[in-house]
Amino acid sequence: MAAKRRLSNESIESISSSESLSSMKGKTDLEVNEEPLTHHDAGEFHGLIEHQTTAEQAEKLESGSINPFTGNPFSDRYVGILKKRRDLPVHQQRQEFLDIYQKHQIMVFVGETGSGKTTQIPQFVLFDEMPHLKGKQVACTQPRRVAAMSVAERVANEMDVKIGEEVGYSVRFEHKVSNKTILKYMTDGMLLREAMEDHDLTRYSCIILDEAHERTLATDILMGLIKQVVDRRPDLKIIVMSATLDAEKFQTYFNEAPLLAVPGRTFPVEVYYTPEYQKDYLDSAMRTVLQIHATEDEGDILLFLTGEDEIEDAVAKLSLEADKLVREENCGPMKVYPLYGSLPPHQQQKIFEKAPEGYNGRPGRKVIVSTNIAETSLTIDGVVYVVDPGFSKQKVYNPRIRVESLLVTPVSKASAQQRAGRAGRTRPGKCFRLYTEEAFQKELIPQSYPEILRSNLSSTVLELKKLGIDDLVHFDFMDPPAPETMMRALEELYYLKCLDADGNLTELGRLVSLYPLDPMLAVMLVKSCELNCGPEMLTIVSMLSVPNVFVRPGKDKKRADEIKSIFTHSDGDHLTLLNVYHGFKSDEAYEYGVKKWCFDHYLNYRSIQAADNIRNQLERMMERHNLNLNSNDYDSPIYFENIKRALAQGFFMQAAKKRSNSKGFLTVKDNQQVLIHPSSVLSKDIEWVIYNEFVLTTQNYIRTVTGIKPEWLFEYAPAYFNLDQFMPGDVKMSLERIKERLDVYAKLDKKRKEEKALIENTPEDSVKEKKEKKDKKEKKEKKEKKNKKAKK
Repeated sequence: MAAKRRLSNESIESISSSESLSSMKGKTDLEVNEEPLTHHDAGEFHGLIEHQTTAEQAEKLESGSINPFTGNPFSDRYVGILKKRRDLPVHQQRQEFLDIYQKHQIMVFVGETGSGKTTQIPQFVLFDEMPHLKGKQVACTQPRRVAAMSVAERVANEMDVKIGEEVGYSVRFEHKVSNKTILKYMTDGMLLREAMEDHDLTRYSCIILDEAHERTLATDILMGLIKQVVDRRPDLKIIVMSATLDAEKFQTYFNEAPLLAVPGRTFPVEVYYTPEYQKDYLDSAMRTVLQIHATEDEGDILLFLTGEDEIEDAVAKLSLEADKLVREENCGPMKVYPLYGSLPPHQQQKIFEKAPEGYNGRPGRKVIVSTNIAETSLTIDGVVYVVDPGFSKQKVYNPRIRVESLLVTPVSKASAQQRAGRAGRTRPGKCFRLYTEEAFQKELIPQSYPEILRSNLSSTVLELKKLGIDDLVHFDFMDPPAPETMMRALEELYYLKCLDADGNLTELGRLVSLYPLDPMLAVMLVKSCELNCGPEMLTIVSMLSVPNVFVRPGKDKKRADEIKSIFTHSDGDHLTLLNVYHGFKSDEAYEYGVKKWCFDHYLNYRSIQAADNIRNQLERMMERHNLNLNSNDYDSPIYFENIKRALAQGFFMQAAKKRSNSKGFLTVKDNQQVLIHPSSVLSKDIEWVIYNEFVLTTQNYIRTVTGIKPEWLFEYAPAYFNLDQFMPGDVKMSLERIKERLDVYAKLDKKRKEEKALIENTPEDSVKEKKEKKDKKEKKEKKEKKNKKAKK
């Protein structure tokens, strides 16, 4: 997630600017936004009037010898890039774009694959808005962090500026911006977080919502929000950009906004289907890639798979098979690169490297194995062959059992068309669909369902409340979510004490909404400070926010499990993750070499490094909010107990009890039968657990679990554990017994307190008298009991 980038320091000016940039890197997005903007102005834009400029005037400035945004001479590389930019289809319609943009507050722009919309339209806007002259910025949102970072890097090169200065990016837990930034690429979630602090988005003169057709949760909320903001800010311009022609829906939603469509620069693509259904799409996909490499003309291959593990596995196997083809079949060399969201930026950039040189007249090529990121967000030149197994991972939420899962599901027809279009960028291409034509026509849905219809909305509701939107029922969603999902979200936030009984934000809710985390994790983090385990909870939350830190190679599983046992804590996985991080930060790991230490201990260095970066940022946020970051003494008996108590305060809705007469657990309230995931280190004799994740595979598993005391559930969430609302069964019976025991303890405790208060408030002589009377009474009762026994 986080990557440090070196900045060149050819002059005193660039050294000082890189210092200012490095100071920004450690800051949270809100701190960066508090910096006053500075800009260069040597009169380059003199005579140009905002919203009255022409394409000719802008092109004249672009073709000059001095960069109008920095005052520095343009480099030779810039001139070469400019020629290529001018060939993009979107440049042919630059004046037409400006005519519509200048006359309307909101416009819809449809640019097909290869049109250049993502990189060029924001630059067109800069020359018309001239935001730096009025202390404003232009924002361009992307649904994915990978796209925001790579596009910002590309545009910085095109504008001949340093990334992080005039052009920057802001994604969750990583920001490369400075007080010089005038064009900011960001994830839609980051813009939403800014809107929480600044409801009218006053920093921006123009907001571009790119890839709006992907309909992420944050995009949908942003669109509803922006509809309200434009009424309050007539000076704010909005461009909604989409890559598919479902633009009519956007036009209608934005009050019949004008539309400009630009054709893409694509070549014809031949589509091939399999004659029959493929049982193992992964094996079939790899065989297809190797067959293309062995038999087809030159051109790179793009293979779509569903997730990180699958991709890394395929990359390793394809690399081995490619070497074998070189040796045995005399094929050309083949380089294989992975691409997915959590891949570090420097590794993502490898996909843009040139293919290896051919050998013995046989072409060398590169293969990119990617998630659906490469469908629209990223464009990789040189791809001629696309292999599409027809699946992607999608978030699915079941509000009845409160389970959100990532499931491998068939893609939509629109996604399949987008994937095929990637093959026709540089010359006529081929798309190999690993399913039948009949399946494409009859089984694939036309469009993917918007994320808002298949997500847990607790974070969304919290964001809307923080944005000042209380009437959630009448909020202008493009596709309103199911009422049941909305009710579940409100319930969850009420039980977490983020909302009061009237649905208003509580003090805790306001604080929790400031953290870019799931509300459960944020509550856990805030509450841990009351138990003196804030630093430990910071670590656990950060480790839960990154991909799995444990590596378990197929050939070395036994050894990996043995090494994992070094970090194991018998109470569960959360404390095991804490041990891993402590090991990572230890002097031993530092002296040994952190990367090598991770490799030898079968740990994913990238994931732990990302967790460390997240931890630093969250720590800064907690310090800003004056939260207590003290720790209990490690040898104290309450050190681990308090950490588990803090976990219970966030995850009490994700509790489970061991089944009485058979293996496995039952989830509390929903009575779902589940098994502990095989990767868990939880000891066998623990009866009650909280879990981080519900995994739906061949069976129901709960993953990342920790043992707790059931009494804590009543202590921290009495409203949720109102037993009248529970279904009859094993869980309810156990909880009733625990509640009875707690009630008895509470009565005894109350009695002790009353006696103590009585003693404290009564004179000494009176106390003696009362004690004597009490003793006499007890003696008399004992004597009577003796007499009764004797008579019997």
